[in-house]
Amino acid sequence: MQNRLRAAFYRGGTSKAVVFNGADLPADRTVCDRIFLHVLGSPDAYGRQLNGMGGGLSSLSKVVIVKPSEREDADVDYTFVQIAVDEPLADYGSACGNMSSCVGPFAVEEGMIKLAPDQREALVRIYDTNTDRLYHARFPVKDGNAVEEGDVAIPGVSGTGAPVILDFLAPGGAATGKLLPTGNVTDRLVVDGVGELEVSLIDAANPVVYLRAADLGKSATELPQDLDGDHTLMSQLEAIRRAGAVVMGLATSVDDVKRSNPKVAIVGAPREFVSLDGETHGAVTHDLNVRLVSMGNFHRAITLTGGMCTAVAAQVQGSLVQEIARPEGHDLRIGTPSGVLQVTADVRTDPDGPTAITAGTFRTQRRIMEGAVLYPADFLEDAS
Repeated sequence: MQNRLRAAFYRGGTSKAVVFNGADLPADRTVCDRIFLHVLGSPDAYGRQLNGMGGGLSSLSKVVIVKPSEREDADVDYTFVQIAVDEPLADYGSACGNMSSCVGPFAVEEGMIKLAPDQREALVRIYDTNTDRLYHARFPVKDGNAVEEGDVAIPGVSGTGAPVILDFLAPGGAATGKLLPTGNVTDRLVVDGVGELEVSLIDAANPVVYLRAADLGKSATELPQDLDGDHTLMSQLEAIRRAGAVVMGLATSVDDVKRSNPKVAIVGAPREFVSLDGETHGAVTHDLNVRLVSMGNFHRAITLTGGMCTAVAAQVQGSLVQEIARPEGHDLRIGTPSGVLQVTADVRTDPDGPTAITAGTFRTQRRIMEGAVLYPADFLEDAS
């Protein structure tokens, strides 16, 4: 026997997710997690999720939950769930900036947001339950629906779409409570099997451990598949990520570090690179190159929260990101495996240190499918 559960399938930025109205889900999170794993097709020892809707990559193995908010400063609540591909893990420990672009349009489509008949733009105030932070999404609407067609292109996505402008408010300390978890713009990490490294530990939108690509013999212009295939490098980066997590206060030991956070990123000076679509990007097109690891693999672009954290880090005087990028103004152009991503951040510095006021960018989104997903009825019987 199969139960049906209403759902929609969305692309948000460079990610895809199954999106649920929170009112349709069981109250028991354990049951929800079991349903999510079944729907996405995890765990999959083959790494392809052929028996579900996942795509075998962290960016394609996601769940989004949206429901009306009880907060006065928000219209809806957004909860992101990262579904591991190779193990039975539903992780609520991080945010997803890319999928945040679909939350406002989904809320409009579900009738959570009331629009005037002649309204041409929607502003949806969204509370991110994963990070306890607010962000605003602004996008065009027509006849009561979110507009998807437009001329905006983003790196890593074929075609164009309507812009969703995202403005993340007070993004600092999303996971640790502090923009600089250690109070330092740079720290020295002593990592087993690697040695001593200089890093910048920044927590904005999501926490990231930044290190110079050159310190590991890389340039941050490499393609993700080539980096993933360097097993020594991947082992080193995971050890660095875990050591950074402990110093940031995200775990008490390297054995307790979650897979979702922190991220780890190698950064390099702007130089020519070839993106996944074969296009060549000259050194003048970007301010720095970044290659970021998410859930054990290099991201095919960059997580949007990682991009915004990088924009904030570039405004923190003395950080490794600022040292390499030396941006002019609030805008930052990041060279990623899929092309150049433009992000912005406003960071103010006073005698107590830097404070991230906002971070933002724009994305496109598409409602690909709507209907119902199926799961075994005995999932509910087992829970009762």
